[in-house]
Amino acid sequence: MAMTAERKTQIIKDFAREDGDTGSSEVQIALLTERITYLTEHFRSHHKDHHSRRGLLKLVGRRRRLLKYLRVNHDDRYKAILERLGLRR
Repeated sequence: MAMTAERKTQIIKDFAREDGDTGSSEVQIALLTERITYLTEHFRSHHKDHHSRRGLLKLVGRRRRLLKYLRVNHDDRYKAILERLGLRR
């Protein structure tokens, strides 16, 4: 099942840099990570779903570009988001 509105609101609240922040890189990366995790689990039982696999690859690329932006411009925020989400780099 896709991400519920309550879960999305919780992620935005957890990763927002200030009140009302919904578009910062940290929030976007956290939301993408949640969707990537869901799709990864989806493929464990639906390994022939190639259309969704393409979407997964697009999400991973988008998250990678956002992480690269943070690494180049805001190294402290980059390290913090990697640690909070448990991503390896």
